[in-house]
Amino acid sequence: MKGTNSYSAPPIDSELRQLLVDRRVASTRDVAEMIRSRSASQEAIVEEKIAGMGIVREDRGVPTGENGRDLAVSVFKRRRHGTHGLGIYHIHGGGMVTGDRFTSVVRALELVEQFDAVAVTVEYRLAPEHPDPAPITDCFVGLTWTVAHAEELEFDPGRLIILGGSSGGGLAAGATLMARDSGAPRLAAQVLIAPMIDDRNETLSSHQIVGMGVWDRASNEAGWDALLGDRRGTDQVSIYAAPARAADLAGLPPTYIDCGSTEVFRDETMAYAAGIWAAGGVAELHVWPGAHHGFDRMFPDAAISIRARRARTDFIARTVTPREAGDTWSSVC
Repeated sequence: MKGTNSYSAPPIDSELRQLLVDRRVASTRDVAEMIRSRSASQEAIVEEKIAGMGIVREDRGVPTGENGRDLAVSVFKRRRHGTHGLGIYHIHGGGMVTGDRFTSVVRALELVEQFDAVAVTVEYRLAPEHPDPAPITDCFVGLTWTVAHAEELEFDPGRLIILGGSSGGGLAAGATLMARDSGAPRLAAQVLIAPMIDDRNETLSSHQIVGMGVWDRASNEAGWDALLGDRRGTDQVSIYAAPARAADLAGLPPTYIDCGSTEVFRDETMAYAAGIWAAGGVAELHVWPGAHHGFDRMFPDAAISIRARRARTDFIARTVTPREAGDTWSSVC
């Protein structure tokens, strides 16, 4: 299959390809339509799900110091939460232009259920009404509040991971760089799922994925334009907005990073992992063969989606959870 620029693209996994056909999923996301349909929150779906998982939710307002504006966050924990252990700070995806704190939070809820973790998910401002640096500023404010309230929220601040997918993965990477550069908070790990980290859209994969998958080259350009406007692709873009621009990736916590072989973000994701290795850091990289963007969220029962979720869970178990009762924690940060 070829895109309009005549770059051959790798094939989509046969199971995923059929699911895309069956559900008539469009290959290009219309960013303008995404903005118009923002009111379609997943809050009701999440409420129904947590009721069956024995998880409770508490909504909080985080002061931002901006004319009395509060940042909405939701805290999830088991109804019978047992110990001060793993914490999860979740940032939702949506191409920088849509979604809310309930979007894709199921990824964090599964960890709450499995590890008796506490998850905090943040409602950051969206582009284009609120361009960069508004989204990353909100995400970092929410992160620092979460750490400051660890005792009250009942998790160990030394065992906090940051988790995000797509644009949420990009914001998670940006917030982690902010934490490194400001000296706090210290994170036990970052989990970046197909992160949106490079506004320049110049990689081979960004040219290959045209009119296929679920988020292609045109979608990516529109999302970055909404966030950055005329600054996109120029030297006026910070590493916190587009983490792929960071020349030095030293000092980052252990990192899990994954993507599909058939998505725009493939090559920037691989380069980010390589940058962490080059700086002497710890990164675990998975490129799922034939997977398109957002495959595990859209089709959680597909065989490759099950493998991807298991790999992430295994990373967390090895990195920030004890090997056995009374053992020391394995995080190196």
